[in-house]
Amino acid sequence: MKLLTYLSEKEKKELTAKKLQKNEVLFREGQRCREIGIVLHGSLIITSFLENGTQIIYNTLEQNDMFGNNLLFSSDPFYKGDVLAAENSEVLLIREEELLGLMSDDPLFLKEYLKIQSDAGKDLHFQIRLLSIDSAQERLFYYLHEHSGRIRFTSVSALSKQLFLSRETLSRLLSKLTKEKRIIKEDDVIRLI
Repeated sequence: MKLLTYLSEKEKKELTAKKLQKNEVLFREGQRCREIGIVLHGSLIITSFLENGTQIIYNTLEQNDMFGNNLLFSSDPFYKGDVLAAENSEVLLIREEELLGLMSDDPLFLKEYLKIQSDAGKDLHFQIRLLSIDSAQERLFYYLHEHSGRIRFTSVSALSKQLFLSRETLSRLLSKLTKEKRIIKEDDVIRLI
């Protein structure tokens, strides 16, 4: 993560790195957020359970992802789900007072942090816009247009999650649009024709 490149070795040593075992809970739903976290290794999920025991995963955090940044300075700074390790992981934690110190001492650190926050806002707007499109086909075309008519993906399942569609729906749609010669699907790339 580029944000960490602005830290000196001394500053990095003063921050808390926490190792987590798979399924270990880092923060509980309802707990006050007092720091931001950056996933150094592994992955975390933010999850809740419904009354019937069904698990809902709100977010998956991979290496270099930041979390807590939208809560820390919020008027409602409480976790909306449990933050737990999906696998053995390591997380860097930066407490509020440490973060404010880093921001005031280094304008480049502050600028990068604000860029991350702004990009998160843009991503959220994009997701809301995507979810407002009912048609699976129009949702895919919107996604393609927003990515310059070309997207790279690791699997249909992964892409279906990004589009908020079922894997089956997306698979059928990709086959249909390929037959209609409206898209080209090659290995891990989809392009508009």
